[in-house]
Amino acid sequence: MTQPSIHVAHEDYGSSGRYVVTLAGVPGEAELTWRNGGPGIIVADHTYAPDSMRGTGVAAAMVRRLVADARARGVMIVPACSYVRAQFERHPEWADLQAG
Repeated sequence: MTQPSIHVAHEDYGSSGRYVVTLAGVPGEAELTWRNGGPGIIVADHTYAPDSMRGTGVAAAMVRRLVADARARGVMIVPACSYVRAQFERHPEWADLQAG
């Protein structure tokens, strides 16, 4: 089976936001939510992928986008969500972005 092309959209509400993925022909949407954790810190607090998207790589893609955006903005990430925390453990090259 061919992996679908994954486009991660970012919705920024100022003090919070989310990363969202929808896949053509696949019901539902995946999301990773974040909130402001103080000056220069964002808290990644929730990741969800519906059963229809499990195993497609959407959750990992959202975390990669979160990390890339944090680097670009010069902010640190508190991986409060267990999935984001697990991804940080798998990627020691992201350690410089981890707060708390």
